[in-house]
Amino acid sequence: MPRSSAADAAETARIILAVATARFAEHGYASTSIEDIANAADVTRGAVYHHYASKPGLFEAVASGLQLQVADAIESAAANSDPPEALRAGSHAFLDAITAARTARILLVDAPAVLSWAKWRRMDDEGSAAHLRDALRAIGLPSGPAAATAAALSGAMNELALWISERPSEASSRRRAHEALDALLDAVAPL
Repeated sequence: MPRSSAADAAETARIILAVATARFAEHGYASTSIEDIANAADVTRGAVYHHYASKPGLFEAVASGLQLQVADAIESAAANSDPPEALRAGSHAFLDAITAARTARILLVDAPAVLSWAKWRRMDDEGSAAHLRDALRAIGLPSGPAAATAAALSGAMNELALWISERPSEASSRRRAHEALDALLDAVAPL
């Protein structure tokens, strides 16, 4: 019987996390309450607090999960490519992954404020920024310039993601953002 209870608890935690992700993406952190999440997940507020302790704790779990999804998309896109193409494929995958399902709102708008700037930077530094630094070193940039270039490219890609997110009905915005990203990457690692 304990296995069933553990499996049920894990499933409840997964459902709460999925519902919270959707709610934070749609309404933002400030406009989403634990009660909203509990009602949508068909659980009690106590169940949410049992699994995630607090609203900021639940938000951190959501942001961490999304960071992993973005990092996985980068790794998948860059796999089995030569270094310049891996840099380009990973960068474009980042832009697509972070703008999917309003992920940019969670990771680029709310996360720095909710989690603190320092914690958000640390999460980014351990995820997609690490892949970017590795890709820049793989094309031959020494560690110092690779770190600075990664910071510049990361900032540019975050801004492009926000730019796309602000224009959801503008069909050409994604294409134009990818073209701008290509221009930046051409300056760093021409094909």
